[in-house]
Amino acid sequence: MRIKRTTPRSGISRRTRLIAVTTGLVAAAAIAVPSANASESPTFSASALKSADASVLKADVPGTAWAVDSKTNRVLVTVDSTVSKAEIAKIKREAGANAGALTIKRSAGQFKPLISGGDAIYGGQYRCSLGFNVHSGSTYYFLTAGHCGEVASTWYSNSGHTTVLGTNVGYSFPGNDFALVRYTNSSISHPSTVGSQTITSAATPSVGTTVYRRGSTTGTHSGRVTALNATVNYGSGDVVYGLIQTTVCAEGGDSGGPLYGGSVAYGLTSGGSGNCSSGGTTFFQPVTEALSYYGVSIG
Repeated sequence: MRIKRTTPRSGISRRTRLIAVTTGLVAAAAIAVPSANASESPTFSASALKSADASVLKADVPGTAWAVDSKTNRVLVTVDSTVSKAEIAKIKREAGANAGALTIKRSAGQFKPLISGGDAIYGGQYRCSLGFNVHSGSTYYFLTAGHCGEVASTWYSNSGHTTVLGTNVGYSFPGNDFALVRYTNSSISHPSTVGSQTITSAATPSVGTTVYRRGSTTGTHSGRVTALNATVNYGSGDVVYGLIQTTVCAEGGDSGGPLYGGSVAYGLTSGGSGNCSSGGTTFFQPVTEALSYYGVSIG
């Protein structure tokens, strides 16, 4: 989602332009594009699916997201409203003999990284979401989206930037979409909660799992997991791999916020399309990868 509800200061680089492009998400309703008759059910090998998956990346069409659907034995490619028929044809041409392994679905709206907030955090000219509080020994941090860490290095709890929370340890975006911020303000509490829900562990959800997302713009919403290990091409060379694809809605201001179920942490809000009036498609960075990368723990 290049959903950016913020206005970048002048002279900022392409990275910042990525964060501040439009003011809202258009509703995303997945409309299937017929590909084959029900009676035509060829079985594709693992190597054919891998090749078809790679061909979508090679086609390099912004506004596409894809993952292998184990139920249909196809690569499900979701395309946003900016993707033309000619670009869909390009994807199929790139797949060549494995084009039959692709199922194309169209989603209204545009995939964008969401910039702005679980609890709101402020950095530079932007607002993002605090994902999960984590720690290594007695040192405390919080996780948020990598595309947030890309545009600000110091984070505050208020828009006036008078109460500092902490500073970036590092971020990973694109490729991944996570960032780690170290608390520097000893007066700030950092409970292992999302709202009133205590979080005690982290895991990867299964397809079909009911999940919840919390953000400072839209509050708490639920949906279900539709794919794992999805790849999203946000454009401008920003491709993110290994994401959790869901039907949970999100809007500008929800980036970095937590995806969870009960006491289990699942992910960090990355991007997508749609809004919380009409629904949408949202992608999440798996939190287990961020925890492993930085050597930190929840709880």
